Amino acid sequence: MEPNEELAFDALSDRVRRRILAVLGEHGELSVGEIAGRIDAVGRTTVSSHLRVLRTSGLVHERREGRNRYYSLDVDGAVRDAFVFLQSILQQAVDGAAGTGPVVAPGTSATARETG
Repeated sequence: MEPNEELAFDALSDRVRRRILAVLGEHGELSVGEIAGRIDAVGRTTVSSHLRVLRTSGLVHERREGRNRYYSLDVDGAVRDAFVFLQSILQQAVDGAAGTGPVVAPGTSATARETG
């Protein structure tokens, strides 16, 4: 796994950050206040902290307009990389269940798994 992917998966490990990503995926670009208004569990300050983690991990893009900051999914960055990685794992699982080959995590080989 690449360093960017590792940061993305670390960011995705938190339930609130996953909820923020879901809100951005559903509504597109939003301000911090708009995001906080759609997440019941935490306040605006906590949302801002989570957005900083998501931005530094490459999952969201920040646009500044005057004093306001707007956030959207960075679909060309780590979101896409994480999706492709997970998709490949799921496809291998489906192929393995169908008897078309072993289930092997991307970046490893079937030989390496069998020997050690």
